[in-house]
Amino acid sequence: MKTIPVIMSGGSGSRLWPQSRSLYPKQFLPLVNDQTMLQNTISRLDGLNSVSAPLVIANEEHRFLVAEQFRQMGRKALAIMLEPVGRNTAPAVALAALKALNHEEEPLLLVLAADHVIQDVEAFHQAVEAALPAARNGKLVTFGIVPTHPETGYGYINASTSFEDKSAFIPVRKFVEKPDLEKAQSYLASGNYYWNSGMFLFKASRYLEELEKFRPDILKVCKKSMVVQDTDLDFVRLDEDVFKACLDESIDYAVMEKTTDAVVVPLNAGWSDVGSWSSLADISEEDDAGNATLGDVILHDTRNTYVRSEKKLIATVGVDDLVITESDDAILVAHKNQVQDVKKIVERLKQEDRSEAKLHRKVYRPWGAYDSIDAGERFQVKRITVKPGARLSLQKHYHRAEHWIVVKGTALVTNGDKELLLTENQSTYIPIGEVHRLENPGKFDLEMIEVQSGGYLSEDDIVRFEDTYGRV
Repeated sequence: MKTIPVIMSGGSGSRLWPQSRSLYPKQFLPLVNDQTMLQNTISRLDGLNSVSAPLVIANEEHRFLVAEQFRQMGRKALAIMLEPVGRNTAPAVALAALKALNHEEEPLLLVLAADHVIQDVEAFHQAVEAALPAARNGKLVTFGIVPTHPETGYGYINASTSFEDKSAFIPVRKFVEKPDLEKAQSYLASGNYYWNSGMFLFKASRYLEELEKFRPDILKVCKKSMVVQDTDLDFVRLDEDVFKACLDESIDYAVMEKTTDAVVVPLNAGWSDVGSWSSLADISEEDDAGNATLGDVILHDTRNTYVRSEKKLIATVGVDDLVITESDDAILVAHKNQVQDVKKIVERLKQEDRSEAKLHRKVYRPWGAYDSIDAGERFQVKRITVKPGARLSLQKHYHRAEHWIVVKGTALVTNGDKELLLTENQSTYIPIGEVHRLENPGKFDLEMIEVQSGGYLSEDDIVRFEDTYGRV
């Protein structure tokens, strides 16, 4: 019986702003090592028996990020299913189950989040292997994290026996919401409450049976939205108009809290959902004063502080219990016990329609990336990188002209009815309204500087005539 990993890659990670943005959230960032959170989740599957390539559920707007991170690893996904709108985990897992049954006769689904940290991969593998017999016998397995402290930020699973029970899996008594501190302390003391990890293992068919029993309305919409699937490059698109009608509900509410076949497998593997800067600090290496740092950082008379530098030197003097982190266009300074409120900053940025809520200064595209390095009245300067063999859309602009200067590599440029091959230190000028395209015909990255000039320089001034990536 084949196991198909289902990686849930939605979410915006707003509490990890300014690094995490809605169009480039935490699962695509290298927060704990050189790999991104998504790539770590993929790598964590290595060594598990009878496991297929993963099936990924992602937001439409993140599709190229997912595909690029698989490409960087030299791997292929079984499928990248795109949700036209977010409708929580119950519909997402239903879509995955329906898709999985098209690939295997009776597959197991190992449902994972793309943005979790698991430090002990061997212990994770052992827990999955221990859960397999129960899942094969029709149980719906959830992985309960053995708690290390009275945490108020997680939901809990109340198991029928305590941690001392050495059974591979234990019947679930009930799921409980995030508690206050007093309740969390009592849960820890009782010995039979686990943190709810949001990871599951079950037969695809059993999940659909239970969803049919408890929420047939959700299953009906999911089936209908998959009647006509549009396969585009690496992606599977659903019927947007149909799926929008689906109710927003978690797998816990829809199925796990209602089924009589839920069991929990204890997992003690250094797990964290990295839901805030303080939780990231908790799993980071600390110095003797309790400080954790990354990047170019100098500390003086500083204690219990997390400092993350990506571009600039950060120096601290005489501070305690802070989180300090900078990205290419923003700096956050927060007290450790108030990092949950970072999302309020993000809400305000959204209310003011500021780009810092959505994008970084460096923006990734399917063909590469651009970095807005300077801007002023009627001009903008970008550093553009185009991957080998990639090309931008054939396009024109109504409000801006562009100068292109090649810094590294070779550029094949369509400029009106002319086609130019430009190499290092060569340039061309694209007048307003001229149809143009940029390609990299070489084997190495193309790097160039683009100087835009005109009265309107926003990204929506693009008229596409042809596009390799289906964006016309």
